[in-house]
Amino acid sequence: MRYLFWLAAGLIAYTYVGYACWLRVRMLWRARPVRCGSCTPLVSIAMVVRNEQQVLETKLRNLMALDYPADRCQIVVVSDGSTDQTERILRTYGSDARVHIVLNQLPQGKACGLNDAIDLAQGEIVVFTDARQMIEPQAVRLLAENFDDPEVGCASGELMLGDPGQAESSEGLSLYWRIEKLVRKLESASGSVVGATGALYAVRRELLTRVPPGTILDDVYLPMQVVRQGKRVVLDERARAWDHPNLGTEREFSRKVRTLSGNYQLLQLAPWLLSGSNPIRFEFVSHKLLRLTVPFALLVLLAASFAIRAPFYRVALILQLVFYSLSVLALSRWVKGGILARVADAAGTFVLLNGAAVVALANFVGGRRAAWTR
Repeated sequence: MRYLFWLAAGLIAYTYVGYACWLRVRMLWRARPVRCGSCTPLVSIAMVVRNEQQVLETKLRNLMALDYPADRCQIVVVSDGSTDQTERILRTYGSDARVHIVLNQLPQGKACGLNDAIDLAQGEIVVFTDARQMIEPQAVRLLAENFDDPEVGCASGELMLGDPGQAESSEGLSLYWRIEKLVRKLESASGSVVGATGALYAVRRELLTRVPPGTILDDVYLPMQVVRQGKRVVLDERARAWDHPNLGTEREFSRKVRTLSGNYQLLQLAPWLLSGSNPIRFEFVSHKLLRLTVPFALLVLLAASFAIRAPFYRVALILQLVFYSLSVLALSRWVKGGILARVADAAGTFVLLNGAAVVALANFVGGRRAAWTR
Protein backbone atom coordinates (compact mmCIF):
# COMPACT_ATOMS: atom_id res chain seq x y z
CA MET A 1 0.00 0.00 0.00
CA ARG A 2 2.89 2.35 0.64
CA TYR A 3 4.00 1.97 -2.97
CA LEU A 4 0.48 2.76 -4.16
CA PHE A 5 0.36 5.82 -1.91
CA TRP A 6 3.58 7.28 -3.28
CA LEU A 7 2.78 6.31 -6.87
CA ALA A 8 -0.57 8.12 -6.66
CA ALA A 9 0.98 11.11 -4.88
CA GLY A 10 3.74 11.30 -7.47
CA LEU A 11 1.26 11.22 -10.36
CA ILE A 12 -0.84 14.01 -8.87
CA ALA A 13 2.21 16.11 -8.03
CA TYR A 14 3.70 15.70 -11.51
CA THR A 15 0.41 16.52 -13.25
CA TYR A 16 -0.14 19.81 -11.44
CA VAL A 17 3.38 20.88 -10.44
CA GLY A 18 6.10 18.68 -11.88
CA TYR A 19 5.19 19.17 -15.54
CA ALA A 20 5.19 22.96 -15.13
CA CYS A 21 8.58 22.79 -13.41
CA TRP A 22 9.98 20.67 -16.25
CA LEU A 23 8.68 23.21 -18.78
CA ARG A 24 10.32 26.00 -16.79
CA VAL A 25 13.68 24.22 -16.92
CA ARG A 26 13.26 23.59 -20.66
CA MET A 27 12.44 27.23 -21.26
CA LEU A 28 15.62 28.34 -19.47
CA TRP A 29 17.65 25.78 -21.38
CA ARG A 30 16.08 26.17 -24.82
CA ALA A 31 13.97 29.28 -25.18
CA ARG A 32 12.28 29.79 -28.56
CA PRO A 33 10.98 33.36 -28.76
CA VAL A 34 8.64 34.27 -31.61
CA ARG A 35 10.03 36.72 -34.16
CA CYS A 36 7.02 39.04 -34.37
CA GLY A 37 6.80 41.67 -37.07
CA SER A 38 4.41 44.45 -38.00
CA CYS A 39 2.13 43.00 -40.66
CA THR A 40 -1.55 43.04 -41.60
CA PRO A 41 -2.28 40.00 -43.77
CA LEU A 42 -5.77 39.40 -45.07
CA VAL A 43 -7.63 37.72 -42.20
CA SER A 44 -10.95 35.90 -42.03
CA ILE A 45 -12.71 35.81 -38.67
CA ALA A 46 -14.80 32.63 -38.39
CA MET A 47 -17.59 32.11 -35.85
CA VAL A 48 -20.27 29.44 -35.53
CA VAL A 49 -23.39 30.30 -33.53
CA ARG A 50 -26.59 28.61 -32.41
CA ASN A 51 -29.36 30.50 -30.60
CA GLU A 52 -27.07 33.33 -29.50
CA GLN A 53 -29.57 36.20 -29.68
CA GLN A 54 -28.61 37.42 -26.21
CA VAL A 55 -24.97 38.13 -27.08
CA LEU A 56 -24.71 38.04 -30.87
CA GLU A 57 -25.30 41.70 -31.67
CA THR A 58 -22.82 42.80 -29.02
CA LYS A 59 -20.27 40.37 -30.42
CA LEU A 60 -20.78 41.55 -34.00
CA ARG A 61 -20.30 45.17 -32.94
CA ASN A 62 -17.16 44.04 -31.12
CA LEU A 63 -15.79 42.44 -34.30
CA MET A 64 -16.70 45.42 -36.49
CA ALA A 65 -14.82 47.75 -34.11
CA LEU A 66 -11.53 45.81 -34.12
CA ASP A 67 -8.43 47.86 -34.79
CA TYR A 68 -7.62 46.13 -38.08
CA PRO A 69 -7.83 47.53 -41.64
CA ALA A 70 -11.41 47.04 -42.83
CA ASP A 71 -10.27 46.09 -46.32
CA ARG A 72 -8.03 43.36 -44.85
CA CYS A 73 -10.67 41.73 -42.65
CA GLN A 74 -13.48 39.35 -43.56
CA ILE A 75 -16.07 38.16 -41.03
CA VAL A 76 -17.74 34.78 -41.64
CA VAL A 77 -20.63 33.78 -39.36
CA VAL A 78 -22.39 30.41 -39.64
CA SER A 79 -25.74 29.91 -37.93
CA ASP A 80 -26.13 26.24 -37.02
CA GLY A 81 -29.87 25.64 -37.04
CA SER A 82 -30.75 28.60 -34.82
CA THR A 83 -34.40 28.81 -33.78
CA ASP A 84 -34.40 32.17 -31.93
CA GLN A 85 -33.67 35.65 -33.34
CA THR A 86 -30.09 34.82 -34.32
CA GLU A 87 -30.81 34.71 -38.08
CA ARG A 88 -32.71 38.01 -37.98
CA ILE A 89 -29.75 39.69 -36.26
CA LEU A 90 -27.34 38.27 -38.81
CA ARG A 91 -29.43 39.49 -41.75
CA THR A 92 -29.18 43.06 -40.47
CA TYR A 93 -25.42 42.85 -40.98
CA GLY A 94 -25.66 41.13 -44.37
CA SER A 95 -25.38 44.40 -46.30
CA ASP A 96 -21.88 45.02 -44.95
CA ALA A 97 -19.29 43.86 -47.51
CA ARG A 98 -17.06 42.52 -44.73
CA VAL A 99 -19.70 40.14 -43.37
CA HIS A 100 -20.46 36.78 -44.97
CA ILE A 101 -23.34 34.79 -43.51
CA VAL A 102 -24.30 31.13 -43.79
CA LEU A 103 -27.74 30.17 -42.47
CA ASN A 104 -27.92 26.41 -42.02
CA GLN A 105 -31.52 25.53 -41.25
CA LEU A 106 -30.73 22.15 -39.72
CA PRO A 107 -28.25 21.83 -36.83
CA GLN A 108 -25.18 19.90 -37.91
CA GLY A 109 -22.84 20.72 -35.03
CA LYS A 110 -20.05 23.21 -34.56
CA ALA A 111 -17.49 21.14 -36.48
CA CYS A 112 -19.55 21.17 -39.67
CA GLY A 113 -20.19 24.89 -39.20
CA LEU A 114 -16.45 25.50 -38.92
CA ASN A 115 -15.89 23.61 -42.17
CA ASP A 116 -18.47 25.85 -43.87
CA ALA A 117 -16.71 28.94 -42.51
CA ILE A 118 -13.30 27.68 -43.61
CA ASP A 119 -14.64 27.07 -47.12
CA LEU A 120 -15.73 30.72 -47.34
CA ALA A 121 -12.59 32.12 -45.73
CA GLN A 122 -10.47 34.16 -48.13
CA GLY A 123 -7.79 35.30 -45.72
CA GLU A 124 -4.24 34.05 -45.41
CA ILE A 125 -4.97 33.78 -41.69
CA VAL A 126 -8.23 32.42 -40.24
CA VAL A 127 -9.15 33.68 -36.76
CA PHE A 128 -11.57 31.55 -34.75
CA THR A 129 -13.74 32.99 -31.99
CA ASP A 130 -16.95 32.30 -30.06
CA ALA A 131 -20.01 34.47 -29.54
CA ARG A 132 -19.84 35.01 -25.78
CA GLN A 133 -16.34 36.44 -25.30
CA MET A 134 -15.40 40.01 -26.12
CA ILE A 135 -12.13 40.61 -27.99
CA GLU A 136 -9.90 43.57 -27.19
CA PRO A 137 -9.52 46.02 -30.14
CA GLN A 138 -5.83 45.25 -30.80
CA ALA A 139 -6.14 41.47 -30.38
CA VAL A 140 -6.37 40.40 -34.04
CA ARG A 141 -3.58 42.75 -35.10
CA LEU A 142 -1.34 41.35 -32.36
CA LEU A 143 -2.13 37.75 -33.32
CA ALA A 144 -1.29 38.52 -36.95
CA GLU A 145 2.17 39.77 -35.97
CA ASN A 146 3.13 36.25 -34.90
CA PHE A 147 2.80 34.99 -38.46
CA ASP A 148 5.75 37.09 -39.56
CA ASP A 149 7.72 34.18 -38.07
CA PRO A 150 7.65 31.39 -40.71
CA GLU A 151 7.83 28.72 -37.98
CA VAL A 152 4.49 29.78 -36.50
CA GLY A 153 1.43 28.03 -37.88
CA CYS A 154 -1.07 28.84 -35.12
CA ALA A 155 -1.25 31.68 -32.60
CA SER A 156 -3.54 31.54 -29.60
CA GLY A 157 -4.82 34.53 -27.72
CA GLU A 158 -5.28 34.64 -23.95
CA LEU A 159 -8.65 34.23 -22.27
CA MET A 160 -9.18 36.57 -19.35
CA LEU A 161 -11.88 35.83 -16.78
CA GLY A 162 -13.43 38.92 -15.26
CA ASP A 163 -14.38 42.49 -16.09
CA PRO A 164 -12.28 44.06 -18.91
CA GLY A 165 -12.16 47.30 -16.92
CA GLN A 166 -10.67 45.58 -13.87
CA ALA A 167 -8.09 42.95 -12.98
CA GLU A 168 -8.73 39.30 -13.77
CA SER A 169 -10.69 37.36 -11.16
CA SER A 170 -8.78 34.91 -8.95
CA GLU A 171 -11.74 32.94 -7.62
CA GLY A 172 -12.94 29.45 -8.42
CA LEU A 173 -12.31 28.29 -11.95
CA SER A 174 -10.48 31.57 -12.62
CA LEU A 175 -7.71 30.37 -10.27
CA TYR A 176 -7.55 27.06 -12.12
CA TRP A 177 -7.45 28.94 -15.42
CA ARG A 178 -4.45 30.97 -14.23
CA ILE A 179 -2.55 27.75 -13.55
CA GLU A 180 -3.57 26.44 -16.97
CA LYS A 181 -2.34 29.64 -18.64
CA LEU A 182 1.03 29.36 -16.89
CA VAL A 183 1.49 25.90 -18.38
CA ARG A 184 0.52 27.15 -21.84
CA LYS A 185 2.91 30.09 -21.52
CA LEU A 186 5.80 27.78 -20.64
CA GLU A 187 4.93 25.40 -23.47
CA SER A 188 4.88 28.27 -25.95
CA ALA A 189 8.16 29.76 -24.72
CA SER A 190 10.11 26.60 -25.51
CA GLY A 191 8.07 24.80 -28.17
CA SER A 192 4.37 24.45 -28.95
CA VAL A 193 1.22 24.78 -26.91
CA VAL A 194 -1.01 21.71 -26.67
CA GLY A 195 -4.13 23.27 -28.15
CA ALA A 196 -5.35 26.86 -28.23
CA THR A 197 -7.85 29.14 -26.52
CA GLY A 198 -11.16 28.49 -28.28
CA ALA A 199 -12.31 32.07 -27.67
CA LEU A 200 -9.50 33.46 -29.84
CA TYR A 201 -6.94 31.68 -32.00
CA ALA A 202 -5.59 32.03 -35.53
CA VAL A 203 -4.25 29.51 -38.05
CA ARG A 204 -2.54 29.84 -41.43
CA ARG A 205 -5.21 29.04 -44.03
CA GLU A 206 -2.89 26.64 -45.88
CA LEU A 207 -2.46 24.48 -42.75
CA LEU A 208 -6.16 24.04 -41.98
CA THR A 209 -7.72 20.60 -42.36
CA ARG A 210 -11.34 19.48 -42.31
CA VAL A 211 -12.78 19.10 -38.83
CA PRO A 212 -14.42 15.68 -38.41
CA PRO A 213 -18.19 15.96 -37.74
CA GLY A 214 -18.97 15.88 -34.05
CA THR A 215 -15.52 17.04 -32.96
CA ILE A 216 -15.76 18.61 -29.50
CA LEU A 217 -12.33 20.21 -29.17
CA ASP A 218 -11.67 21.97 -32.47
CA ASP A 219 -9.31 24.26 -30.53
CA VAL A 220 -7.10 21.25 -29.84
CA TYR A 221 -7.69 19.23 -33.02
CA LEU A 222 -6.78 22.02 -35.46
CA PRO A 223 -3.66 23.25 -33.57
CA MET A 224 -2.38 19.66 -33.25
CA GLN A 225 -2.79 19.26 -37.01
CA VAL A 226 -0.60 22.35 -37.37
CA VAL A 227 2.06 20.77 -35.15
CA ARG A 228 1.85 17.58 -37.19
CA GLN A 229 2.78 19.62 -40.28
CA GLY A 230 5.94 20.87 -38.60
CA LYS A 231 4.81 24.33 -37.49
CA ARG A 232 4.58 25.83 -34.00
CA VAL A 233 1.53 26.70 -31.93
CA VAL A 234 2.29 29.72 -29.77
CA LEU A 235 0.52 31.77 -27.12
CA ASP A 236 0.42 35.56 -27.41
CA GLU A 237 -0.57 37.01 -24.03
CA ARG A 238 -1.03 40.44 -25.58
CA ALA A 239 -4.05 39.30 -27.63
CA ARG A 240 -6.87 38.98 -25.13
CA ALA A 241 -10.52 37.98 -25.01
CA TRP A 242 -12.71 38.41 -21.93
CA ASP A 243 -15.32 36.10 -20.43
CA HIS A 244 -17.38 35.90 -17.25
CA PRO A 245 -15.41 34.35 -14.35
CA ASN A 246 -18.31 32.31 -13.01
CA LEU A 247 -21.14 30.93 -15.14
CA GLY A 248 -22.64 28.96 -12.26
CA THR A 249 -21.51 25.66 -10.78
CA GLU A 250 -23.90 23.50 -12.81
CA ARG A 251 -23.03 25.14 -16.11
CA GLU A 252 -19.29 25.09 -15.41
CA PHE A 253 -19.48 21.41 -14.47
CA SER A 254 -21.31 20.56 -17.72
CA ARG A 255 -18.77 22.56 -19.71
CA LYS A 256 -15.84 20.74 -18.09
CA VAL A 257 -17.48 17.34 -18.68
CA ARG A 258 -17.79 18.24 -22.34
CA THR A 259 -14.18 19.46 -22.57
CA LEU A 260 -12.75 16.39 -20.85
CA SER A 261 -14.95 14.12 -22.97
CA GLY A 262 -13.31 15.83 -25.93
CA ASN A 263 -9.91 14.62 -24.74
CA TYR A 264 -11.11 11.02 -24.93
CA GLN A 265 -12.68 11.69 -28.31
CA LEU A 266 -9.38 13.04 -29.66
CA LEU A 267 -7.79 9.63 -29.14
CA GLN A 268 -10.45 8.15 -31.42
CA LEU A 269 -10.31 10.87 -34.06
CA ALA A 270 -6.53 11.21 -34.12
CA PRO A 271 -4.79 8.08 -32.76
CA TRP A 272 -1.55 9.44 -34.22
CA LEU A 273 -1.44 11.77 -31.20
CA LEU A 274 0.05 8.87 -29.22
CA SER A 275 2.45 7.83 -31.97
CA GLY A 276 5.86 9.06 -33.02
CA SER A 277 4.28 11.25 -35.70
CA ASN A 278 3.22 13.65 -32.95
CA PRO A 279 6.22 15.95 -32.33
CA ILE A 280 4.83 16.93 -28.92
CA ARG A 281 3.55 13.55 -27.76
CA PHE A 282 5.17 13.91 -24.33
CA GLU A 283 3.55 17.31 -23.82
CA PHE A 284 0.16 16.03 -25.02
CA VAL A 285 0.21 13.15 -22.53
CA SER A 286 1.48 15.34 -19.68
CA HIS A 287 -0.91 18.22 -20.31
CA LYS A 288 -4.09 16.51 -21.47
CA LEU A 289 -4.17 12.82 -20.64
CA LEU A 290 -2.66 12.63 -17.16
CA ARG A 291 -5.34 14.96 -15.83
CA LEU A 292 -7.90 12.32 -16.76
CA THR A 293 -6.19 9.86 -14.39
CA VAL A 294 -5.97 12.19 -11.37
CA PRO A 295 -9.45 11.34 -9.94
CA PHE A 296 -8.46 7.68 -9.68
CA ALA A 297 -5.08 8.57 -8.20
CA LEU A 298 -6.93 10.60 -5.56
CA LEU A 299 -9.07 7.58 -4.65
CA VAL A 300 -5.96 5.39 -4.38
CA LEU A 301 -4.27 8.03 -2.22
CA LEU A 302 -7.25 8.22 0.14
CA ALA A 303 -7.62 4.45 0.39
CA ALA A 304 -3.90 3.92 1.01
CA SER A 305 -3.85 6.64 3.69
CA PHE A 306 -6.76 4.92 5.44
CA ALA A 307 -5.20 1.44 5.21
CA ILE A 308 -1.67 2.26 6.39
CA ARG A 309 -1.53 2.64 10.18
CA ALA A 310 1.46 4.91 10.65
CA PRO A 311 1.62 8.50 11.98
CA PHE A 312 2.63 10.10 8.68
CA TYR A 313 -0.20 8.45 6.76
CA ARG A 314 -2.70 9.29 9.54
CA VAL A 315 -1.80 12.96 9.09
CA ALA A 316 -2.12 12.59 5.33
CA LEU A 317 -5.57 11.08 5.79
CA ILE A 318 -6.71 13.91 8.07
CA LEU A 319 -5.44 16.54 5.60
CA GLN A 320 -7.32 14.90 2.76
CA LEU A 321 -10.54 14.72 4.77
CA VAL A 322 -10.21 18.39 5.71
CA PHE A 323 -9.59 19.29 2.05
CA TYR A 324 -12.69 17.44 0.87
CA SER A 325 -14.76 18.93 3.69
CA LEU A 326 -13.74 22.40 2.57
CA SER A 327 -14.74 21.53 -1.00
CA VAL A 328 -18.21 20.56 0.22
CA LEU A 329 -18.51 23.87 2.06
CA ALA A 330 -17.45 25.77 -1.04
CA LEU A 331 -19.78 23.95 -3.43
CA SER A 332 -22.61 24.43 -0.93
CA ARG A 333 -21.79 28.16 -0.62
CA TRP A 334 -21.61 27.90 3.17
CA VAL A 335 -18.34 29.81 3.48
CA LYS A 336 -18.14 33.42 2.36
CA GLY A 337 -15.27 35.88 2.63
CA GLY A 338 -11.81 35.60 4.13
CA ILE A 339 -8.87 33.27 3.66
CA LEU A 340 -10.90 30.17 4.56
CA ALA A 341 -13.36 30.97 1.77
CA ARG A 342 -10.55 31.29 -0.78
CA VAL A 343 -8.99 27.98 0.28
CA ALA A 344 -12.40 26.30 0.24
CA ASP A 345 -13.11 27.78 -3.19
CA ALA A 346 -9.87 26.31 -4.57
CA ALA A 347 -10.72 22.93 -3.01
CA GLY A 348 -14.21 23.04 -4.46
CA THR A 349 -12.86 23.84 -7.92
CA PHE A 350 -10.38 20.96 -7.71
CA VAL A 351 -13.10 18.48 -6.73
CA LEU A 352 -15.47 19.84 -9.37
CA LEU A 353 -12.92 19.39 -12.14
CA ASN A 354 -11.96 15.88 -11.10
CA GLY A 355 -15.60 14.92 -10.71
CA ALA A 356 -16.13 16.11 -14.28
CA ALA A 357 -13.25 13.85 -15.40
CA VAL A 358 -15.01 10.82 -13.89
CA VAL A 359 -18.29 11.69 -15.62
CA ALA A 360 -16.41 12.24 -18.90
CA LEU A 361 -14.93 8.74 -18.66
CA ALA A 362 -18.35 7.26 -17.89
CA ASN A 363 -19.79 9.03 -20.94
CA PHE A 364 -16.94 7.77 -23.10
CA VAL A 365 -17.26 4.16 -21.94
CA GLY A 366 -21.05 4.31 -22.21
CA GLY A 367 -20.91 5.78 -25.70
CA ARG A 368 -22.76 8.95 -24.72
CA ARG A 369 -21.79 11.95 -26.83
CA ALA A 370 -21.43 15.46 -25.42
CA ALA A 371 -23.66 17.68 -27.52
CA TRP A 372 -22.66 21.18 -28.61
CA THR A 373 -24.92 23.83 -27.11
CA ARG A 374 -24.72 27.60 -26.84
